[in-house]
Amino acid sequence: MTWMILNHLINWWIKIEDSWLHRIAIMIVDPIGASGFLFIAGVSVVISYRNKIQKTETLENYTPQMVKKFYFLRAFLIFIVAIFYNIPISIAYLNPSYIWTWFVLLTIAISLLIAWPFLFTSKTFRILMGALIIIINQFLMIFLSPYKGELNGFGILYHILYNDITQDPILAFFPFFLFGTVIGDILNDSYLSNNQPNRKKILKKNLLIPTIITGILLIVGGVLLNFPYFLIRESFSWIIYSLGIDVLLFSTFLLFEVNISINLKRNYKFLFYYSYYSLTVYITHNLFYFIFLRRLSANNIWLFIMVTVLVYTFFLRFMYKNLEGKFSVKVQISKLATKIIEKPRTSRKIN
Repeated sequence: MTWMILNHLINWWIKIEDSWLHRIAIMIVDPIGASGFLFIAGVSVVISYRNKIQKTETLENYTPQMVKKFYFLRAFLIFIVAIFYNIPISIAYLNPSYIWTWFVLLTIAISLLIAWPFLFTSKTFRILMGALIIIINQFLMIFLSPYKGELNGFGILYHILYNDITQDPILAFFPFFLFGTVIGDILNDSYLSNNQPNRKKILKKNLLIPTIITGILLIVGGVLLNFPYFLIRESFSWIIYSLGIDVLLFSTFLLFEVNISINLKRNYKFLFYYSYYSLTVYITHNLFYFIFLRRLSANNIWLFIMVTVLVYTFFLRFMYKNLEGKFSVKVQISKLATKIIEKPRTSRKIN
């Protein structure tokens, strides 16, 4: 979320003559942007789902069917938020078809919806399917690109799969979510061990060592596939390289957490706000667009960005202390989904 803000502020505020700065920033840091967000979403979603299923075994009146309903309702509500988020884009372009634009909110909503059957498959199958989708995506892009903007079947299919190609189209980014679910399952299985020393050993053997090696191989492979143009966004080499970066960074942070004893609650409070308010941040940070639009140079933009992020973080801290979940779109979506699920049960009791 922090990278997203940095990326957008540079893009919005930099003077036209200094736009080279944004192009460089995109090439260097973009692999941990939307791809990283989808990857982490896959990790967290599968852990959350497995935990909820475990609770159905111990809690009365809490069933797997309720977990399934909650999962789909939450995905559908995020989809509604994504469509409303896209409406200003269609208005700005005077084109209703731009309501369907692959900003990451839409990508995450569709990823959640189509990922459901994969949650019941093996980790190997998910890895193979993710790789297959990446390959199919490359061929589909080449085949459908000539039909962009045409009012025929192929043109409509291109619009559904790739509008806007510069954003986060589903076939290019869903594999990141799918691979994230694999990591989430390995992580969840490792933490089922109640013995702390044994848990560390399991984590290192089953997750840390394989993912660190895999991450390095993917990075090297992505670079060699299309050097020096491997950073061209959404190319085959970029997807491989970005996946390697995401896997390696995740493993590095996990290695740090497993081996160093620190007070996570105290030291990571800054990161906590951006996680707790992730969807809120994604929506509200767009208000920064108007503050210094095309007014800052490559020399002074960093100061204004640092101050903006600092002030915004204190704002999130203030909102958390005073409103907590009431200001979190993510929390409100979960509460609404829970109310919808529980309402039929309440009605049956009254009857």
